[in-house]
Amino acid sequence: MAETDSSEFRILMFPWFAFGHMTPYLHLANKLAQKGYRITFATPQKAINRLQHLNLFPDFISFHVITVPSVNGLPPGAETASDVPIFLTHFLAIAFDLTRDQFESLVTSIKPKFIIYDAAYWIPEVAKPLGIKTINFNVVSAASIAIVLVPARNVPKDRPITMEELATPPPGYPSTSVVLRGTELETLLFVTNPFGEEMTFYERITLSMKNCDVISIRTCYEVEGKLCDYISSQYQKQVLLTGPVLPEDSKSSLDERWSNWLAGFEPGSVVFCAFGSQLILEMAQFRELVLAFELTGLPFFIALKPPLGAETVEEALPEGFEERVKGRGVVYGGWVQQPLVLAHPSVGCFVSHCGFGSMWESLLSDCQIVLVPHLGDQILNTRLLADEMKVAVEVKKEENGWISKENLSEAIKSVMDKESEVGKLLMENHKKWREVINPNLMNGYIDKFLQGVRQPVS
Repeated sequence: MAETDSSEFRILMFPWFAFGHMTPYLHLANKLAQKGYRITFATPQKAINRLQHLNLFPDFISFHVITVPSVNGLPPGAETASDVPIFLTHFLAIAFDLTRDQFESLVTSIKPKFIIYDAAYWIPEVAKPLGIKTINFNVVSAASIAIVLVPARNVPKDRPITMEELATPPPGYPSTSVVLRGTELETLLFVTNPFGEEMTFYERITLSMKNCDVISIRTCYEVEGKLCDYISSQYQKQVLLTGPVLPEDSKSSLDERWSNWLAGFEPGSVVFCAFGSQLILEMAQFRELVLAFELTGLPFFIALKPPLGAETVEEALPEGFEERVKGRGVVYGGWVQQPLVLAHPSVGCFVSHCGFGSMWESLLSDCQIVLVPHLGDQILNTRLLADEMKVAVEVKKEENGWISKENLSEAIKSVMDKESEVGKLLMENHKKWREVINPNLMNGYIDKFLQGVRQPVS
């Protein structure tokens, strides 16, 4: 444990009730607990049940149950974003704000030195009179904030934002490549949707950042420095970075079934594909995708959820597919240990949706990277890796967003061909970046974050 007095610095964490937020908060809590800090993690019971096994320091991190009140429109018993369809999230935000009284009582009883939060815009009102420092910790990339969640974006108050308005980045935005184009802009229209009582998503997040003492982002300056500086200038606040705060390397080894199968191939020859735990493809797109892997002629391991309308991946596969690829290709519908698959010597290429965790896992791996993003933040992450850092190739989509087997298979072959100019260039750039983004750098970010947090508020 580090600083001797760190245990006196009790930290209170209160993330938005979605696992994409709560899980990275707990990973950060583990990193802080490792340095001797005591953390109270306030969240609903259902979340605690699912998060408990990720708490690596139960003597330093304690959960505090927040009761989610019932709200008209919210399904009974709903406590997290996983319990409600996306179009009802607005009601969860109303319930989230109604937990303020419970939160205030907790603050009064434990008297934390710092509060780390994201969507609860009212926390500074609770903390400031008590002299408690507030840190607004964002779990998305700096690009996702800088492109739309800044004052310069000038979002209309009385009507939804339009595609035309979103087409131009906000004034001063520091990148011409990390942008959304054409129909991709639709993924940002949600910012003027209601998100709580008489409040849009944009208002909630920008207010949270305006009123905190310090903004923090889960990224590295080496990768998103210009975007972090832009956010700092927009909010006129210090921006502290934590690094990507990935979970600790698990001491477990890769499932024998997969390690044995992968061991049958040459080093760096297998193409691995995974699109995260949330994405479910349309049936036709799923079939087109697996045919692309067949078309490459390379060995492949695909881990995707069954597509819409199918119970299993097996029933969704094109006719005769399994026979044709027997011995060189596997399509699996369950969960796999992604970092361990990427670390296997036989795996040489990662086809990914470029979600936040996958983005960092691919950067830290030795694999060539092929990107097939689906949502706004994934598209921005993709542009960062493919256009700015030049370590990946983005698969070309048709006008309607369709990914053809020809385009995907060409992209894979272009990075896997040892003689290809594209493949060589990406490999060289990736190697340089891997030398920069090493574990020591990551650990250094947590130390700098703590130094910054402990500075008195200016």
